Amino acid sequence: MFKKCITPVFVLVCLSIPFSYTAHAQSIGRQYSLGFYQSGSDSNGYHSSLRDYSIEPSFDLPKGDTTRKQSWLYRKLFREHLLEVHEDDYTFYASILPDLMVGHSNDRGTTWLNTRGVIAGGTIGKNLTFRAEFYENQAKMPAYLDAFGRANRIVPGQGEWKGYSHNTAFDYAYSSALIDYKAGKHFVFQLGYDKNFIGDGYRSMLLSDASFNYPFLKIIANLGRVQYTTMWAQFIDMQYPKASYDNGYRKKWGVFNYLDWNVSKKISIGLFEAVIWQDSDSTGKRGFDVSYLNPIVFLRPVEFSVGSPDNALLGLNVKYAPSRNSTFYGQFILDEFKFSEITAGKGWWANKYGGQVGFRSNDLFKVRNLNFLTEVNAARPYTYSQRTTLNNYGHYNQPLAHPMGANFVEWVNIADFRYKRIFLRGQITLAKYGLDTAGVNYGKDINKSYTTRTVDFGNHIGQGLKTNLLYVQGTAAYLLNPKYNLRLEASVTARRESNNQWKNNELIFQVGLRSSFRQLYYDL
Repeated sequence: MFKKCITPVFVLVCLSIPFSYTAHAQSIGRQYSLGFYQSGSDSNGYHSSLRDYSIEPSFDLPKGDTTRKQSWLYRKLFREHLLEVHEDDYTFYASILPDLMVGHSNDRGTTWLNTRGVIAGGTIGKNLTFRAEFYENQAKMPAYLDAFGRANRIVPGQGEWKGYSHNTAFDYAYSSALIDYKAGKHFVFQLGYDKNFIGDGYRSMLLSDASFNYPFLKIIANLGRVQYTTMWAQFIDMQYPKASYDNGYRKKWGVFNYLDWNVSKKISIGLFEAVIWQDSDSTGKRGFDVSYLNPIVFLRPVEFSVGSPDNALLGLNVKYAPSRNSTFYGQFILDEFKFSEITAGKGWWANKYGGQVGFRSNDLFKVRNLNFLTEVNAARPYTYSQRTTLNNYGHYNQPLAHPMGANFVEWVNIADFRYKRIFLRGQITLAKYGLDTAGVNYGKDINKSYTTRTVDFGNHIGQGLKTNLLYVQGTAAYLLNPKYNLRLEASVTARRESNNQWKNNELIFQVGLRSSFRQLYYDL
């Protein structure tokens, strides 16, 4: 539907950008705290919108902890990993990661989580970094998460489950691993079974870390003000019938190009393109398509030239940082469109696009470690969907972008604050979306084929069963070990989902001993 596009490489050539060479620098991948985000730095070589999951986050130690003499037991409990080795040519660390919680839901009774995790990582030489994690879990979840898991056969962001405790709870395990190699000043190679995120906000309309882990190979070229990234990845389709028992779930492939240009220390522009294609079709096995192997190729012309129904998307990420601690940001994702239909304003179904606008600030009101974010996200009906799930923009029954899929508008507000070892976080999310009714596809579920749409014209956000969501959560924690976020935590969550047919209200209290900086999105 669109035959021409602007690709990152094309813009790079046309603008004749002057290069200045600086060290590789990206934003921390796992942003458990809003304070882990850094809008800019003294160098134009810092790129905030492409998160680096090879960087292990860690809270600063409270003042005083580093000056007094400490015993081995004190250091291991409150300052260090369980095992730490620091040599001239290598380092290594490892820790046990408990995540033990008990709570109560007015709709589900007693809830609990029993997670035993382990993390290990380190460096070899100056250029190679590695990390591996494993989690074994059993959980009786709140009612809305239990319903989501049974409908989609997964725990959000953590993969497939099997029944536990007479099928009243979930048993699931997952792992992740990442190898990062810096080849000189300008190139970084990453091989991982992990997640990725592109953007400056809490959500991403381009590529999010909300879905389950997947294997990928990523090449990052750093040229000072310009950072160019290419990634090839393989995804799992749990919806389409298996080809055979021996082959397991059907697979699909994706290639992603992202160019981030720091126009100045305050302004950056990122251009994004992606293609998703199915591993096999009616003609047989297709596998990895070597047409997409070139890391600087124009993806959209290649997608068109191979004569296949591959799914191509284009995106834009922009950021304006008026100060070192404040950032205005936004995104735009374009799945399909026809210009004449956009100008006609008749709500054509295939004008599939979405966007984001937001603001965030660290050390708000000059209060150290007080951080705030507010953003609005929206996507038109049928965005990210395709004729078949074999090439839609999804993985493991969740979207690769926003976890709500499409046909929604959302307003997220988050604030967090840390004082010494005390950590506080609050979130208020309001959303409106249109659910399917009576088997009619109104465009929210990206796993439904857009060929089952109800009408061609008159489509708008919220069509279908108009539903409102209110999600409020408050968390208080006492940090025991800032190195891997071992903490005593208590939280209260209120969730209300309502429309003119039903209303679901759930109030959840939880306390426990938790650890790790995992970013798990349960606000859906």
